[in-house]
Amino acid sequence: MSERILYHRFPLAGIDAMTASTARSYPRHTHDQYGIGVLDTGGHASSSGRGQVEAGPGSLIFVNPGEVHDGRAIHGQPRSWRMLYVDPELLGNVLDDIHDGAHISLAFAAPVFKDERLRRLFDDIFTHVPAGGSSNAMACETALLRLAAGMQANAAGGRMASPGPVASIRQVRDRIDDDPAAPLMLASLADEAGLSRYQLLRGFARELGLPPHAYILQRRVALARRLIRNGHALAEAAAIAGFFDQSHLTRCFTRQFGVTPSRYAAAG
Repeated sequence: MSERILYHRFPLAGIDAMTASTARSYPRHTHDQYGIGVLDTGGHASSSGRGQVEAGPGSLIFVNPGEVHDGRAIHGQPRSWRMLYVDPELLGNVLDDIHDGAHISLAFAAPVFKDERLRRLFDDIFTHVPAGGSSNAMACETALLRLAAGMQANAAGGRMASPGPVASIRQVRDRIDDDPAAPLMLASLADEAGLSRYQLLRGFARELGLPPHAYILQRRVALARRLIRNGHALAEAAAIAGFFDQSHLTRCFTRQFGVTPSRYAAAG
């Protein structure tokens, strides 16, 4: 099986669709969106703060925003899967609608989940991917509402299974999230948090699964992805997101998503 990783135009704004067939391994990384997908063939293994899991054909795959995880093919054999990456704001609005205006903060409990009804709901919404912009928007929105309602079968009661980071680390994380392109230094972040550089480095990696410099890079990639999706030129997106140049963005983007920024832009 030759490698094939594609991002597709989706009829609703705020959702990225991806299909992949590859033996590629993905290093530890995060997404700024919710991820839900289905493994169609082969086997996939992943490690995160929720432990190590393996998925087989028909398994549902879930990723929470900001969750540090990796991904690899079992025994190095290619696997095929489909994913939808949903902006948190969009999913939040959908859940508010489902719960009659009550604000629900969704966090997935299990990274791998077996539920035949939920898999069928995923298949239903994914039928709109090939149609792209020509799909019936109302039918697609209906499928999203049904999928979001079904996803709550794998909800963690509105909270992640593990406690949030301690206040000083949360402060540093929020500082990075507010402006990931800023030229931040470990010493200045440590000073703001009232920690030594070593305390920050150790605490940040323990709480969030990545050292600060790697987390900053993840947030820059996420920012660049949003800029590209909103129509910014690649060189402009690279500069705004804090990369050295477009080549630097391309290397980091491809390492995380398996496709170049230009191929991602072409799908939008």
